[in-house]
Amino acid sequence: MNHEPTGTVAIVYESMFGSTRRIGEAIAEGLGAGQQVTLIPVRDAHSLPDDLSVLIVGAPTHAHGLSRPESRVDAVKWAANEQMDLELEPEFDAPGIREWLKQYEPQVARHVAFDTRVDMPRIFTGSAAAAIDRRMSKLGSRRLAEPMSFLVDRNSHLEAGEIDRAKRWGAELAAALAPTAAH
Repeated sequence: MNHEPTGTVAIVYESMFGSTRRIGEAIAEGLGAGQQVTLIPVRDAHSLPDDLSVLIVGAPTHAHGLSRPESRVDAVKWAANEQMDLELEPEFDAPGIREWLKQYEPQVARHVAFDTRVDMPRIFTGSAAAAIDRRMSKLGSRRLAEPMSFLVDRNSHLEAGEIDRAKRWGAELAAALAPTAAH
């Protein structure tokens, strides 16, 4: 079944070591041809497409929520630890989603939030996605889907199967955005 695109989906993400970026890419792939998808690192998210259907926002979970300048400094220390085998993303030192949401205050009708977090019970890790969802809701946006967490190990590497899970979730989001889903 072919669907005409219903507008643009923008995925704005923050990523320290690439896991959150890779999840964003997988969600975009899962959304498929039925959606026009724009993937934007937070450092480049100064404006959003005019015909935005939904804004998907993702970030790594740092200290139970969104990253802060101090937690981004810690990320540099982690990358310096050879045993962790981490490589910093080009935008690691740019302002993150926390700052972007405060400065930009995106005005969109619908949103979805995702994060990457350590594979432990959420009560211990917190969730950047929950923080994003709360902030977007306060800005007047409606949630299209529940916030979603994708899991990394203690060394910030994606757990097996998480990319495929993100693709499937992207397909579920596409189905929710399909014109027939609105009726």
